Amino acid sequence: MAAAAGADHVVRVDGRLDEVRRWTGGRGVDIVLDPVGGDRFTDSLRSLAPEGRLVVLGFTGGSIPTVKVNRLLLSNTSVLGAGWGEMLRQEPASLRWRWDELYPLLEHGTLTAAEPTVYPMAEAADALGALADRTATGKLVLDLR
Repeated sequence: MAAAAGADHVVRVDGRLDEVRRWTGGRGVDIVLDPVGGDRFTDSLRSLAPEGRLVVLGFTGGSIPTVKVNRLLLSNTSVLGAGWGEMLRQEPASLRWRWDELYPLLEHGTLTAAEPTVYPMAEAADALGALADRTATGKLVLDLR
């Protein structure tokens, strides 16, 4: 899915830290977007280049990780939370200006959004299984009709 969206490099879960180091000549990456957390968080943090940023998007891995701040000091890295729901709660008007910036990018094809995988209600257990075993990509939708 990442490659289809234009990613230069795609890193699989197994061995990802070694692959990142190999592709970057040991430097690391500038930004990691982490929607998983859990057991993957520490390797995400370790994969950062000096002054890199790890953006926490969620915890689909189940557990909420902790940050040992000495790791941040060693490379002047940072961890940032990006909670869409909380942002809207604090600044409801922000949705309008964000959409005003995003919509033209979608309309002109500069930015694309993957179509969701739709499951009929009779296959709801399969949809939950795809989430549980981490084989789901993108959004999953249950058709209630």
